[in-house]
Amino acid sequence: MKILVDAETKKILGASILGSEGDEIIHSILDIMYADVPYTVIQRAVHIHPTISELIPTALAELKPLAY
Repeated sequence: MKILVDAETKKILGASILGSEGDEIIHSILDIMYADVPYTVIQRAVHIHPTISELIPTALAELKPLAY
């Protein structure tokens, strides 16, 4: 799972999900993108166990700047 976030606005620009159950997690990410809110909204959300969406806070906690 890779999530691309704008450093200034903190908005999700896109995501790449590879693996089973990816269809379940992409809808959560799309909702945040369409709502036009910062990634922190979904990072702080409580996701029901057991789902792949539980990985969203972990993935967003590990954001790193892109190297050019």
